[in-house]
Amino acid sequence: MKPSSSSITDQAPADPAATDDMLASQPIGYWSGLVHEAVTRRLRDAMARIDVTQPQYWVLNRVSAGPTPPSREEVVEQLTPLADGQHEVPRVIDQLLHRGWLRLDDAGQALLLTDAGEAARLRLRELATQLRAEIHRGVSDEEYVAALKVLRTMIANAGAGGSS
Repeated sequence: MKPSSSSITDQAPADPAATDDMLASQPIGYWSGLVHEAVTRRLRDAMARIDVTQPQYWVLNRVSAGPTPPSREEVVEQLTPLADGQHEVPRVIDQLLHRGWLRLDDAGQALLLTDAGEAARLRLRELATQLRAEIHRGVSDEEYVAALKVLRTMIANAGAGGSS
């Protein structure tokens, strides 16, 4: 994506009632924060109705994802950046072991999905797919990809230069 050749747009205060012609001046942090909050709340509310948490879904997906089963430490290391604190993922692993959706391999090192865990993961994937369709209603795949590309560029730009 090329930088715009037009003049720099002034930053306006966040305004949830901003009209379309005012959106270019709106702060990305405000709007991306609202999206994150709304989508996360919608996913977690739907999952709570079936007695599952979003972090439990992350762990089930991670354990099923690779050619070799991951260790507890690998799952914790990979998912902690997404979690609400350093203790959340280890607790979720314990919950899933207790629930019988995960088990340890014979050596006691690697995490494996049980049949019940795989069935739960597939139910959650179906739920997540339905929620995605609801949340993406009115947004084409092309628009969605364009939005993510813009966000990637802004993330890179925010990290560029290395000073704060």
